[in-house]
Amino acid sequence: MSSCQNPRADICDQYCPTCTDRVDYLRGKLLEVSGLSELFAVLADETRTKIIYLLSVQELCVCDLADLLELTMPAVSHHLRLLKAMRLVKYRRDGKQVYYSLEDQHIVDLIKVAQEHFAEGR
Repeated sequence: MSSCQNPRADICDQYCPTCTDRVDYLRGKLLEVSGLSELFAVLADETRTKIIYLLSVQELCVCDLADLLELTMPAVSHHLRLLKAMRLVKYRRDGKQVYYSLEDQHIVDLIKVAQEHFAEGR
């Protein structure tokens, strides 16, 4: 038994890494997730998640989104700028209206997987 035994069963009692033969490989694998935290940070905002979800249902203009979310048009535009910067949404102009839609199916897949995971915990 370790002299500094931890009362918690979910962490090690002592520092003793077991993957020493794969350190370089595993550290290299970390490069594969570089930048993902930025994506999740953008999606961590509930309003932006709602915008993404609504746009997965149909293309909507800024006015529609503002009305549905009960927000001002400038607030919705701010969120859309961030989503556009992350390449999650795209837009098209039709006269005086600007319509937004999702950039591609990937974000919809991500939301569906998150919904399934969330539903499992209920």
